[in-house]
Amino acid sequence: MEKTELDLLEEADWLFRKMVRKFVKERDKIIIEGVMLPGFLILKKIIQEGEQRLTDLADELDLTSGAITAICDKLEDRGFAVRKRHNEDRRIVLLEITDSGREFIERNNDIGLNLISVLFSGFSLEEIQLQIDVYRHLINNLEGLAGEILSLAKENENKKDSTIQKSHFLTY
Repeated sequence: MEKTELDLLEEADWLFRKMVRKFVKERDKIIIEGVMLPGFLILKKIIQEGEQRLTDLADELDLTSGAITAICDKLEDRGFAVRKRHNEDRRIVLLEITDSGREFIERNNDIGLNLISVLFSGFSLEEIQLQIDVYRHLINNLEGLAGEILSLAKENENKKDSTIQKSHFLTY
């Protein structure tokens, strides 16, 4: 039996959601010397780009402000990072890596490469490029998704109100 367009869209949607859930579940199992993977990624980013604003880190890693605070607390508790206030704007909180944090990243430098290698194992370079194109397209499609769906829901709600008014009118 040939699948319809709707069948294919529903399967793609289901597999996409399953992949995201599975990735998050597996990611959350990765704890290196008491540091979860997002903390590891934060330290790597600081090494590459210098101290970071907490709000920027939260945005880039798609974390809530509460989650970024909890991760930074753990990094500070382990002695891998320190928070400090921006010199010119005291409202801005920056995260800086410590010498212990640099040693931690150096000691575990192969983790990032192995993570990517395992994740994309078995794909040809052409398939990886196709995935990159698909992910960029999906990210673009996600912009404004909530607004569009909520607008449609509002239209549907208005249809309901209109239907109720018509049926009420017809009963008289």
